[in-house]
Amino acid sequence: MVLEVRSSFNNNTGTLVKEVTEMEKTMIVSGVAGDRNTARIAVHDVPDRPGIAKALFTALANEGINVDMIVQSAMRDGVNDIAFTISNNDLQRALEITEKVQEGIGARAVTYNENVAKVSIVGAGMITNPGVAADMFACLADEGINIQMISTSEIKVSCVIDAEQLDTAIRSLHRHFGLDEE
Repeated sequence: MVLEVRSSFNNNTGTLVKEVTEMEKTMIVSGVAGDRNTARIAVHDVPDRPGIAKALFTALANEGINVDMIVQSAMRDGVNDIAFTISNNDLQRALEITEKVQEGIGARAVTYNENVAKVSIVGAGMITNPGVAADMFACLADEGINIQMISTSEIKVSCVIDAEQLDTAIRSLHRHFGLDEE
């Protein structure tokens, strides 16, 4: 059974809701999404010991700040870096909290970038088709778009990029995965 969800404001074609097995056969990637309301914060030279991530993300959660993507780098000389994304609306409060935690844990510095955006591809077909993330990265590289962060799940790959490149990224990914043909 296929269900079509349509707008009540026009007669345009809507979103088709299908069984996963049928979608996987026809569309590995079923959608591309962009989010401009994104900021990235990085904590540098974080001591590599238990409880550090807990201290940082508990402090943010206690203040009602939702964290989206989290990336921790590989350890080097007993330290690593932790980067995460939040809503631009929460940036100032998140910076204040992160800087307090940074002092308490002995990390070297906190940096941020509010001129970033998140672009994502989604699709149930990614579970059984290797190389989809690599295809996404190749498409972005072909457009000269640098990836600052990557987060993945079984059905979604998200990349943080420069905000001014978001529209180009979305158009290119739509074209690359054949989503502009509908």
